[in-house]
Amino acid sequence: MFYTTESNAHGLPHDPFKAIVSPRPIGWIGSKSRDGALNLAPYSFFNAVSSDPPVVMFSSDTVKDSFTNIVETGVFTANLVSRDLVEKMNVTSAPLARGESEFEAAGLTALAGRLVDAPYVAEAYAVLECRLTTTMAAPTLEGFDSPNRMVFGQVVGIHIRDEAISENGLLDMKKVRPVARMGYMDYADGGEPFQLKRPTSR
Repeated sequence: MFYTTESNAHGLPHDPFKAIVSPRPIGWIGSKSRDGALNLAPYSFFNAVSSDPPVVMFSSDTVKDSFTNIVETGVFTANLVSRDLVEKMNVTSAPLARGESEFEAAGLTALAGRLVDAPYVAEAYAVLECRLTTTMAAPTLEGFDSPNRMVFGQVVGIHIRDEAISENGLLDMKKVRPVARMGYMDYADGGEPFQLKRPTSR
């Protein structure tokens, strides 16, 4: 089959776009409002976009609390979603009223970042502390801004729980079992990794 995204006439019960662009890491974003209210929300449009310096990006389909908080404060955290925390992550996706804490709703422990004034999930195996570098609306071919807001942050500090590091000094993926978003209501568990060596030049 083939269809254009202008018509989106795929004839399927659900749009397959997000299922095709998968698995996607989940950005579990911790932020704090100007008046001190804590917020925690998962975003499936999330990834690392630079390694030197380390920069991550997440995108929100509209201007939500996370975006507003980060613009106000200039900082946020990105918490790794492991298989043992996926149900709590799902709780934090509920549309709570502004000012209500998703940390409390999910029974998670909020700790203050060491370098940024934003909360992180104490139970997470790894956390990135980030400072905002820029925001932008996702551009379109028509030349107007979409309602999606992209947030870029430079990673200034990294937390890793000791038990998440294997004997050979690597992040233990079998223990951490990072969760990624697939299409529809599907998720993937990255707990069974395999390795490939890059080919050498001929």
